Amino acid sequence: MKPVKRSVAFAVFRPGRPEQVLAVQRPPDDEDLPHAWGLPAGSLRQGEDWGDALRRAGREKLGVELEAGPELNRGTLERAGYTLEMRLLEARIVTGEPVVPQPVAGVTQYRAWRWADPPVLEPAAARGSLCSRLFLGRPH
Repeated sequence: MKPVKRSVAFAVFRPGRPEQVLAVQRPPDDEDLPHAWGLPAGSLRQGEDWGDALRRAGREKLGVELEAGPELNRGTLERAGYTLEMRLLEARIVTGEPVVPQPVAGVTQYRAWRWADPPVLEPAAARGSLCSRLFLGRPH
């Protein structure tokens, strides 16, 4: 049986333009989705809950403090060496402005970020991005 990797993805809706979401571009050396535009996400560490991981990922990957909101969707995806279990949470930036990449080693650092309409996530969803699939398939 493959190990399970638990991750949280988060949807930050643009203030005043809630039809747009904060999208990030993965690095060219990303093992699963190089160059893909998706949602920010982070893996849970020992002892963390979903909200803890979201707040840590906000600091380590975007340089912002986040507040976790409601769960929007959840799902699993079989990868070559593990099963990815993911929850998609809504999040709000409490303090700071996103800056990428951040000077934090050992975590995926994004190459760019932008406010985007949901169709920007469709190519990544087609390539197997679980966070993009969960966002595009969430109940409205």
